[in-house]
This record gives sequence, C-alpha cells and structure tokens, in this order.
Amino acid sequence: MVTLLLIAAIVALAIGVIGIYGVVAYVVSQRRREIGVRLALGAPPRAVVAMIVRQGAVVAIVGAVAGVVAAKAGSRVLASLLFGVSPRDPAIFVAASGTLVTIALIACWLPARGAARVSPTEALRSE
Repeated sequence: MVTLLLIAAIVALAIGVIGIYGVVAYVVSQRRREIGVRLALGAPPRAVVAMIVRQGAVVAIVGAVAGVVAAKAGSRVLASLLFGVSPRDPAIFVAASGTLVTIALIACWLPARGAARVSPTEALRSE
C-alpha cells in the first residue's frame, strides 16, 4: 500500500512540476513585450528573473499554506497508513511544504531565465 502511495505521489509531483512550468512559461511568453521593454529601459536581467520568480513564489507559498491546512484537516483519514510518525507531525509538514515550494520556485526560475536572455529589440519587434 505504501509503495503504491509513493508511486502516486511521485507521479503527482511530476505532473505538478510540469504544470507549473507550463503555466509560468505561458505567462512569460504572454509578457514577452513587457519584459523586452523592461530590458530596453535598462533593467538588469537578474531583476526580470527575480520579478517572475517572486510572483511564482507568492502563488507557491499561498498554495503551500492552503495545502498544510487541508492536510491537517484530513490527517485523521490517513492515520491508519502511517507508521512511526504522528499524523500531525510539524516536521513532516514543514519538510513537505518546503520541498514543494522549492520545486515550484525551480519550475518558475527556468522560464524566467529564458525570458531574461531575450533581446529587447527582438521582443519589441515580435508583436
């Protein structure tokens, strides 16, 4: 049973990462002109990356907080599947939410890095 749950968790994590990456990549592509203007006006590429990652971090942290609240509410249901840990162990909640937020930030950083490499003239001419 635990092996099946582990496989399901890994598949869910992979789908989530691909989804986050896809959504952020789409948003970055829609904001290509804005990013080009920022770069043309002298914004350093690091500032563009930081802006996109910061916006993704807000969404990831809000999602992690909502997930912790939902997990605490549903922890009694999974209590029979746990061995050696409390269903409301704070270390597990911190480790799980920290891992998910870190993975979400990496998924946000990849398209942001690509957006910062865009030439401002190409971005302004594309539309």
